[in-house]
Amino acid sequence: MIQAAYIHIPFCEHICHYCDFNKVFLKGQPVDEYLDSLEKEMKLTIEKYGQQELSTIFVGGGTPTSLSASQLERLCGMVNKELKLRPQQEYTFEANPGDLTEDKLKALYEGGVNRLSFGVQSFNNELLKRIGRTHKAEDVFSSIEAAKKIGFNNISVDLIYSLPGQTLEDFQETLKTAFTLDIQHYSGYSLIIEPKTVFYNLMRKGKLPTPGEDVEAGMYSVLMEEMARHGFQQYEISNFAKPGFESRHNLTYWNNEEYFGFGAGSHGYVHGNRYSNYGPLKKYMQPLEQGEFPIMHEHKVTAIEQMEEELFLGLRENKGVSLSSFEQKYNKNVLELFDKEINELISRELIEIESDYLKLTHKGRFLGNEVFQSFIGVLE
Repeated sequence: MIQAAYIHIPFCEHICHYCDFNKVFLKGQPVDEYLDSLEKEMKLTIEKYGQQELSTIFVGGGTPTSLSASQLERLCGMVNKELKLRPQQEYTFEANPGDLTEDKLKALYEGGVNRLSFGVQSFNNELLKRIGRTHKAEDVFSSIEAAKKIGFNNISVDLIYSLPGQTLEDFQETLKTAFTLDIQHYSGYSLIIEPKTVFYNLMRKGKLPTPGEDVEAGMYSVLMEEMARHGFQQYEISNFAKPGFESRHNLTYWNNEEYFGFGAGSHGYVHGNRYSNYGPLKKYMQPLEQGEFPIMHEHKVTAIEQMEEELFLGLRENKGVSLSSFEQKYNKNVLELFDKEINELISRELIEIESDYLKLTHKGRFLGNEVFQSFIGVLE
């Protein structure tokens, strides 16, 4: 049973300097035709796999809230018609501070959306400008206030640290401001410089003064300490929530569960197959006009890959990987399967075994990617 769906809206009113997601400038784009295509893809999917009862829908981008209120209303309408979400389950829209007019908020709320995730990144206006964001710190307060007034009571904010020219003190100030918002969830990510971004080109020219690894580690340490101090439980490497407000959608990924992916450049995982859709709008839309899926690439996940994924995704969560659940699922003992790798990581104090769980240590959280890499390509 598939319990999750991701929907990609690739339109943006501006492109941030660090973003490598599939996106295009909104102006002059065939938005309504794209929504037609999305609807066709949903219908085709339900015809093929049957109606599923979902427990989470996540609409990301791009910037989904760059759509007009009537387009958002239409999108929510088609989602409600084609994808069946269980009552009281999680339905998230990514939002840009400053984009959300009252009519857009109403369209989302009345369309059944019950969770908003704001791309805030920083509360330093100078830094926001430097990373290509067009909103200002004050827009965050007004957007969140407006959302609460409409009735939203499950709100998340994304923050990015280790930004060019950012100091530890500046990040501490951003956190201090963030905690005044009275919301339920925070995500905190260190800046990753991806190819084909403005920042990547600047870095290659030696014109991107990032804080460096030591300062980045200091920022992550402060992030964990301050979140705990303010009553937000860390449930994954980069995610913190008030009890009961953990992102159900993201847990789908980390629990290695299957999900539908709709839209240009989106990814899905259904019946043991991982797939990705065409990214360019025309390439995505053309097959759907012929009643065909817009899939660019499909891969049948082998049993070995499933076991490796179970480990490196599950270790992202604070609770770690359940040894008994792993054995039940794959009929293999994880400690025997990855004997050498696990012992080495334990000796380096990066992972530990606590009752039934294999999990990252506090030290291991700082070197998560190194830990995850240890389990890739190990089994034959």
